[in-house]
Amino acid sequence: MAAEKAQALVLRTTDWSETSRIATLWTREFGKVRALAKGGRRLKSNFENALDLLTHCRIVFLRKSSGSLDLLTEAQVVRRFPRLRSDLAALYAAYYVAELLESMTEEYDPHPLLFDAALELLDALGSPRVDEAPVVGPYVVRFELVLLREVGYSPALDGCASCGGPVDESRLAFSCAAGGLVCPNCVGQFRDRQSLSPAGRKMLRTLQQPAEDALRQPWEAGVRREVRQVLSQYVTYLLGRQPRLLPYLGS
Repeated sequence: MAAEKAQALVLRTTDWSETSRIATLWTREFGKVRALAKGGRRLKSNFENALDLLTHCRIVFLRKSSGSLDLLTEAQVVRRFPRLRSDLAALYAAYYVAELLESMTEEYDPHPLLFDAALELLDALGSPRVDEAPVVGPYVVRFELVLLREVGYSPALDGCASCGGPVDESRLAFSCAAGGLVCPNCVGQFRDRQSLSPAGRKMLRTLQQPAEDALRQPWEAGVRREVRQVLSQYVTYLLGRQPRLLPYLGS
């Protein structure tokens, strides 16, 4: 078996034995990987503290046959995110990211852009800041939109998700079942529809773009709450359950 090398974010670890643990990792090169870290619970091991939750690390692992756990042979810390230790809102947002990556992706289905978006979010949440601009809301929304696009559920915001026709800017409605905005002709078909303001639509469309300045725009608190509600319901609909960390997110 050839050894594979990858960048990884630690999503979860569970104890396997008195000395070993299983790590769920989101890697840039291979997507989600579940691997057995033999000796991973020992104070002195090849992994040191690299398997702490939400750590960015470099790993070496051996791929096993289908249905078997991979074998993690090495993990080295690239960086940690110290602000998560003191900012509870940022920590909950980071846990939410880990939960979505674990729940909404498949093993060995790589999405490099999604890895980069997760790392960008963790870096924004976990690094010391000199300003108090709202970071959690816009960065989490950006991450969710990248995730939805990468897994094939990007919300339709330019036209009707049902028929493809134009939407009424003065009466915007979002349906989770439809997968985005619905026009006046189709809106009656979707009982889960909810209103969306033009400002909410603008925030969603803007944050779908990769421009960095979009994250620093002074989005009004009411607009952030509205967008948070829309995406929370959409993610819950797609998962078939509410994410555990969702109630702890701010706007």
